[in-house]
Amino acid sequence: MNVDLGGRPVLRDVALHVEPGELVGLLGPNGAGKTTLLRAVLGLVRTRSGQIRVDGEPARRGRTAIGYVPQRHEFSWDFPISVERTVLTGRTGRLGLLRRPGVPDWRAVGEALDRVRLSDLRTRPVGELSGGQRQRVLVARALALSPRILLLDEPFTGLDLPTQELLGDLFTSLAQEGRALLMTTHDLVAALESSTRLILLNGRVIADGSAAELRDPEIWQRTFGVSERSALLKLVKAA
Repeated sequence: MNVDLGGRPVLRDVALHVEPGELVGLLGPNGAGKTTLLRAVLGLVRTRSGQIRVDGEPARRGRTAIGYVPQRHEFSWDFPISVERTVLTGRTGRLGLLRRPGVPDWRAVGEALDRVRLSDLRTRPVGELSGGQRQRVLVARALALSPRILLLDEPFTGLDLPTQELLGDLFTSLAQEGRALLMTTHDLVAALESSTRLILLNGRVIADGSAAELRDPEIWQRTFGVSERSALLKLVKAA
């Protein structure tokens, strides 16, 4: 897959796969193309070449069950809407803009809220939530679609440790249930501990493998552009 933005190449010859049951950590420096890759999978960014396939079939925007958890700043939290109504918007692609939600839709919303432990706040306006609660709402909104694939864009940024632990356990459980998860993160420790596989990206795929397979410091130096004295390399070595 190749992607250009504003006439500038952002992703070059990127080829990767995520299998059911995997939680894959997508790591790279700022500007490496991580979010662009997720948006290309969703069909929100056009690819210059290449295909996105789900179960061997071309992914179709709005018609393929792919859940997406964006970074929190991408959502308008001042919009006057309740928690459960926000989660319901995750099913808009399946419902369409005109059809009213039915029992299956509200059941999916309730199950998603249960999984992120927000059922008791279902009627609260989203503008009154804490940062950690807002992140859990975005996760629930993605889960309401009952996706086979879940894309997570920096899901741990700015969260307290209990919320990080809750979401980390949830993502692990979803993978164990047979979902395929692809997660961008700057939290190297969390990625090394929770991911079944790591992909190092900087415009192209630098390396792909388990944490144990990616112990060569030179791979991380090429990906992040750091020196051999970097604290990042010490983290990788200690993990």
